[in-house]
Amino acid sequence: MNVIANNKWIGQRTIRPDGVDKVTGRAGYAADTTMPGMIWGKILRSPHPHARIRGINTAKAEALPGVKAVVTARDIVDFPVDKSVMLGIQDMRWMCRNVMAREKALFPGHPVAAVAATSEAIAAQACELIEVDYEVLPWSIEIEDAILPDAPILHEFIKFEGKPSNIAGRMEIKKGDVAEGFKQAEVVVERSFTTRPVHQGYIEPHACLVSVAADNKTTIWSSSQGQFMVRAMTAHLSGIPQSDIRAIPAEIGGGFGGKTIVYLEPLATLLAKKSGRPVKMVMTREEVMRSTGPTSGSKSTVKIGAKKDGTIVAAQGTFYLQAGALPGSPIRGAVGCSFSPYDIPNVLSVGFDVVSNRSKVAAYRAPGAPIGAYAVECVLDELAEALKMDPLELRLKNAAKQGTKAAHGPVFPRIGYVETLQAAKAHPHYKAPLGKYQGRGVASGFWFNAGGESSAQVNITEDGNVVVTTGHPDIGGSRAAIANICAELLGIDYRRVSVLIGDTATVGFSNLTGGSRVLFASSMVVTQSTEKIIATLRERAAKIWEIDPEAVKWENGAAHPASPNAGQFEPLTLAQLAEKAPQMGGPIGAGVQLNTEGAEGGFGTHICDVEVDVELGIVRVIRYTAVQDVGRAIHPSYVEGQMQGGVAQGIGWALNEEYIYNRDGKVDNPGFLDYRMPVCSDLPMLDTVMVEVPNPKHPQGVKGVGEVPLVPVMAAVANAIHNALGKRFYSLPMSPPKVLEVLEGKG
Repeated sequence: MNVIANNKWIGQRTIRPDGVDKVTGRAGYAADTTMPGMIWGKILRSPHPHARIRGINTAKAEALPGVKAVVTARDIVDFPVDKSVMLGIQDMRWMCRNVMAREKALFPGHPVAAVAATSEAIAAQACELIEVDYEVLPWSIEIEDAILPDAPILHEFIKFEGKPSNIAGRMEIKKGDVAEGFKQAEVVVERSFTTRPVHQGYIEPHACLVSVAADNKTTIWSSSQGQFMVRAMTAHLSGIPQSDIRAIPAEIGGGFGGKTIVYLEPLATLLAKKSGRPVKMVMTREEVMRSTGPTSGSKSTVKIGAKKDGTIVAAQGTFYLQAGALPGSPIRGAVGCSFSPYDIPNVLSVGFDVVSNRSKVAAYRAPGAPIGAYAVECVLDELAEALKMDPLELRLKNAAKQGTKAAHGPVFPRIGYVETLQAAKAHPHYKAPLGKYQGRGVASGFWFNAGGESSAQVNITEDGNVVVTTGHPDIGGSRAAIANICAELLGIDYRRVSVLIGDTATVGFSNLTGGSRVLFASSMVVTQSTEKIIATLRERAAKIWEIDPEAVKWENGAAHPASPNAGQFEPLTLAQLAEKAPQMGGPIGAGVQLNTEGAEGGFGTHICDVEVDVELGIVRVIRYTAVQDVGRAIHPSYVEGQMQGGVAQGIGWALNEEYIYNRDGKVDNPGFLDYRMPVCSDLPMLDTVMVEVPNPKHPQGVKGVGEVPLVPVMAAVANAIHNALGKRFYSLPMSPPKVLEVLEGKG
């Protein structure tokens, strides 16, 4: 590991480079983008949960003055259902049917046509003129309904156990012999749980502007978590070669996984190509809520067995997750992460991917893992109660550590899970007194983290400053952290380092901003690029001094003789060497592209205090402490922000957030007024404890931190409510009506 001792900038709370523009309103988001001659795109969406499309007549819309183009599914490249075409984790068979309904409309809000016109009002009017011949079909919304033997089948080509089914996939991980393990158990707890779909809740809606020139050269400005993903998916769906598409990322007003796929960009591209005009599209909040990915609702059963001394000997989990209208729920996260904090000899974890007439799910911060952790961590709490053990002691006794073989496969290297448990147990919060109707809960969680492809370019400017270009949209502070790392390596002030997010034409391929991978991966390529530059600077100083490059060291922003034997030379600073660059071989720069490896999973342990209003059923979180192994906190303020943000979202998921469907199979609360996300007045100050166990496979010890903070939250809140009331809740959200039902003995 190449962690620099006595760091000057790594670990410091430096000023964020994007901060001033954001607080002054100067930052440019996708909806701020304009072009001369720009027209507006709008989408016609299905009013039905499930309907065969027998025909679409667009003649009246096309005849409306001001309308410049109309597209339907026939304009989009078709990917036959019998052959998978994967782009990352997305299957283009499903993507082409999600962007625009093809054979059937599969959920209310499913796009069936798109219009471009000279104004938004005309485009909306034209959508109303499109005539769609629907054959309305039976539908199912909930998992329980979709898996019934006589449930309406969404896709006849999906088979499960030899028959058409709404179960689109199954995943299993196994360790040891779970049946034999339960025979050894002296105490067994088995419970079933349900969770509701919740939206990522990003403030900025999906938006894009697309220009297609006469030679097919296409430029896309959009709000996304990956400009290379936008380019690839748009190319596949529009038929325009990737080499003809330039995707430019704007600042992003939140994503949390929900902007890792495309909705508007292919449609705007086709409309721009047909009309010969730049096309802008911006979703309304209602469109975001009805038609873009929430995370899955779920139905889970977890069974855990232990010896009387608290040794867990067997664990079994079954997780049904909603995929929405097309296959692809995050069963990997539920199945793979749920039992990973623990050293359990016998584990069987099975997940089922269930389609139903809802909008297609998208990633949401540790996709699937919070659902699995909610069930497992609540059962562990009941197990601790049955064993008369402190819940943190039970977790400590069974904690995964270096050398533990995880149920999902790997053997853990040096990890910090035990340290998070110890820090939580020692924290003053854990022993603070509680009042009437107040309770305390704990829970732990795990997320895999990821590496993957990343590219960076580091250039020294003529005046001796530094410009770093990476290929990942910044949604968690990667620019600030990269500036800290680059400044540390070069030995200069961090203010001399500018970090830019390149587009698909200016930087090498870089994978999505997601999976808690960006700082891990981008700092690797930036480190290697910077090391190349330092080698160049040493070589140039050696030429000036007429000595061997090995006799030159780089220290505190300047080249120095490595030893007195190298001669008595004055140090050459970065600025001095940059000034001499034209006479010494030209510009100084270096780029690196890697498929990064060595990402290690992250662990967290949370403590939650609640107070319950037993008359109104309102649960208030009154104190919260999140403890996490963060690897190395390159920029502590951003790490704390990630931890606090995950907790805030988890509290909403636990207590209030849910999609509510009416009798017509439509979302009944498609806006922030009725979809109840927490606001500042709903939350206490969220305390954080950063445990730093550096990743030995990373030059700065980095581990991803962005997704772990959401994983334990719902269980911690549920366990706190039980501690306050002595009653268990097995369904989310634990909203006032549900709390009152349980208090009145009806739930």
